[in-house]
Amino acid sequence: MRARRQFNSRTIAWPVAALALFMSPAALYAQSCALCYQSASASGPRFIQALRHGILILFFPPLLIMGAILFTAYRKRNQFNGGDSASLENYGLGAHSSST
Repeated sequence: MRARRQFNSRTIAWPVAALALFMSPAALYAQSCALCYQSASASGPRFIQALRHGILILFFPPLLIMGAILFTAYRKRNQFNGGDSASLENYGLGAHSSST
């Protein structure tokens, strides 16, 4: 007998993402500003290259800053979880505390 393939979120996520990407309208990928489009299309190749470099310059610093924040948060994720200083008994809140 043939084994049935189990579907999980990973096997379904990629086809759904690809389908959403291909079915989305092209207007979603740009602001569709007529003045910006006319200005960029009427300019020369040096201006277009400068515009592409400007887009990259504006894109990568926030991406790197967010990556650094996520990396720091990942490394510090267990700083306040566990250890002797965080146990309930140190604060008199444990099951064997003698309050009342």
